[in-house]
This record gives sequence, structure tokens and C-alpha cells, in this order.
Amino acid sequence: MKTYTHILFDLDHTLWDFEKNSEETLYSLFDQFGLGSFGKFDSTSFYNKYKFVNTRLWDLYNKGRISQKELRESRFVKTLTGLGLLEHEVPTGLSEAYIDLCPTKTAVFPYTYEVLEYLQPKYGLHIITNGFKEVQHVKMNSSRLHGYFREIVTSECCGFKKPDRRMFEHLLERINVLPADCLMIGDNYECDIEGARAAGIDQVYFNPEKVKGRKRPKPTYEISCLSELKQIL
Repeated sequence: MKTYTHILFDLDHTLWDFEKNSEETLYSLFDQFGLGSFGKFDSTSFYNKYKFVNTRLWDLYNKGRISQKELRESRFVKTLTGLGLLEHEVPTGLSEAYIDLCPTKTAVFPYTYEVLEYLQPKYGLHIITNGFKEVQHVKMNSSRLHGYFREIVTSECCGFKKPDRRMFEHLLERINVLPADCLMIGDNYECDIEGARAAGIDQVYFNPEKVKGRKRPKPTYEISCLSELKQIL
């Protein structure tokens, strides 16, 4: 089995459970901002619509087609107008409240802490994320992840976004290692797996839902639970 010295992790949807934390936040904001008083949708419809809109906007952001500002300013407007509100009816401060509250949530995927405790004495652990710098640091502090990682590289700090190989190369330069010494673990096939492959880095595709994708090159490894990393490392 190949020997690695450094492990690169994506954060959202890989360690930090974005869906669970976002869902809890959105249900809280539904009540806080009295969205039910419009009588046009319930909290479940609000959550599902936001999830649909946000996923597509993040895809555009990762492809460089919209900015961070556009993503943040448009997702709640698109969500609520899509549910029947007029644009002027969208409550002021909703986006800011989401950005303040969601990163403080603490849900992580099963076995996150156990696996990090297992890996930390053996490898250099690092985060490489397209998430926004100030938000990612809050998430990691709130969920007690910060202490496990040596380097935390965000797309904002290096000027590139996954799957651009230059983002991976930026991290490799910072830790002064070769691609062959590293293993990338992430949930997003395009950003994490294809990006790492382009940089010459082996990959672990984290696929907890066991989704069957279109035909594409196989990752070096594929897992559905983080505990399976112990079989690889």
C-alpha cells in the first residue's frame, strides 16, 4: 500500500456536516423572521427551496461564473421569490443572520473526531476549501476541528478555486511536499477528485450517499464512511 505523509481534507460535506447544520439554521430563521406569516409556504418548503437554489449558486461560484457577493446576496432572494414573495417582501438581514448563525453549528460526520485522532500523530493534516475564509474558521472553531490541522487554505487566500490545480499547488508549496506524498479527501467529484488528480495527488472520494455518478475516471479510493480511512491509512 502506498505511503503518504500529508492528508488534505475538504471541509464542508466531508468533515463539517453542512446539510445538517444548514437545515437547523434555516428552520430557526424561518421562525425568527416570521416567514410563515406570509402564508405562502411552510418551513419544509423554505428549506427545500433554499437547498435547491444554494446548490446551484455554489456550482456557478465554483465555476467562476458568479462572485461571493452575488452568491450571498441572491440566494435568499431567489429562494423566497421562487416561493411566491415579491422581492421587496424579502426580509432585510436574512442573509446576514444566516451567515452569522450557520457557522456556529457543530454537527460533523460520524467518526470525524475518531479518524482525526487516529491520523494526526501519523500525518500532516490540512484543509483545502472553496468556502469563505472568515466563515470556515468559525466553523472549525465551533466544531473543535481547528486543532487537528496545520494549514487551512481557502480559495480567497490563494486566489484560485478547486478544481483549479493551482489551488492544490499553492498548498503543496506552503507545506513543501511533492504531490505523490499527499492524499486528498473530499465529497465533490469535480472540485476535490478531478482537481487533485490534475495536480498529481491521489484521491479519496467521500460518497456517504453511495451516489452512482455518470461514467468518469475512478478515484484512487472511494469510501462511504470516514471510518474506512483506517483501512487505507
